[in-house]
Amino acid sequence: MPAEDDLERRRLDQETKDERKMWWWLGYFLFGIHIVAFVMIYAVTHAK
Repeated sequence: MPAEDDLERRRLDQETKDERKMWWWLGYFLFGIHIVAFVMIYAVTHAK
């Protein structure tokens, strides 16, 4: 059953790659949220 094993291996490789992309996306998203929050805090504290 080498064909099935090969298919399973490719599926696991793709799943790992997708999971890695998801973690990078989540990291950038959370970082961006914090940047927006700091800018808003700065704007509110420096408003006249």
